[in-house]
Amino acid sequence: MAEPIRVGVLGLTHDHVWGNLRDLAASSLGTLVGAADPHPDLLDKLRGEYSGIQVFADAAALLDAVALDAVYIFGDNAGGVELAELAARHGLHILIEKPMAADLDGADRILAAARQAGVTLMVNWPFAWLPQLQHGLEMAQSGAIGRVHGTRYRSAHEGPREIGCTPFFYEWLYDAERNGAGALMDYCCYGAALARTVLGQPSRVSAMLGRLVKEYVTVDDNAVIVMQWPNAMAVAEASWTQVGHLTSYVAAIYGSEGTLLVEPGKGGRLLLATRDQPDGAAVDVPALPEDRRSATAYFLSRITGGLPVEGLCSATVSRDAQEILEAGLLAATEGSTVSLPLPIYG
Repeated sequence: MAEPIRVGVLGLTHDHVWGNLRDLAASSLGTLVGAADPHPDLLDKLRGEYSGIQVFADAAALLDAVALDAVYIFGDNAGGVELAELAARHGLHILIEKPMAADLDGADRILAAARQAGVTLMVNWPFAWLPQLQHGLEMAQSGAIGRVHGTRYRSAHEGPREIGCTPFFYEWLYDAERNGAGALMDYCCYGAALARTVLGQPSRVSAMLGRLVKEYVTVDDNAVIVMQWPNAMAVAEASWTQVGHLTSYVAAIYGSEGTLLVEPGKGGRLLLATRDQPDGAAVDVPALPEDRRSATAYFLSRITGGLPVEGLCSATVSRDAQEILEAGLLAATEGSTVSLPLPIYG
């Protein structure tokens, strides 16, 4: 059996890191050997959970001192760009948490660095590992609901601080420079990635955003992005002010012959509505193969098998989702509809 892939983690301020590290600890394909973050408290937490890990305050020091094959990047959206470029220069495979960067320039820099270095680049979208979403995407792309003409996804909760995110996390989520915006960047990204995966890149984007409730933040706490194609439309919604779970994290895919509704969370159902069953019926969702059950499983299996990252988590889809977000910010700021590709990149 091949030696486990040696993984280092760059940045610990994104709360999603801990679940991904638990998946890594349970995997036979990889092992965590080092970490870098400037916050002593986070390094102490890591040492408490994973013995024998070499830790550093600086990412460059880690990469110079410890032999690695790949990195996980879980810092703020803006800072992840330089970390990814640094890792690529060291020839390391890269897994970075969604939404890839704080802006399109950052996403393009990451993509260029990975391509130049010839390393695997994967962007983790946490909902990608839901069996019901994976099966729904396969059905939509196979023509099971006819020609797809729309998607909708709403990401919503009461706010990062209110739901218990750590200060290390919400401090940069509330910073427009480090996050890229507010709720729009944090949560419209999911709907943008879903639409791009199913329908390709849109031709036009319009958007609204606002600070509707949270007077203690300076960024948007609600946002809506609308995407247009010649024969399709899609909606991505974001809220940091929603009380309760109703309507949150539900994905819908609309086709000429049916509608798919993907319920959120473990145990969520996949429902299919047709003309014969307009109220929808549950679809049998097969168990996922091991390599598609988590970001870690997929990322490490791509590296060991020399296989490309495909679908939602591909660098191309994620880069294009970043362009949708940038167009949405521009459209909301100008009160206009923005055409893609954006002129400065097209």
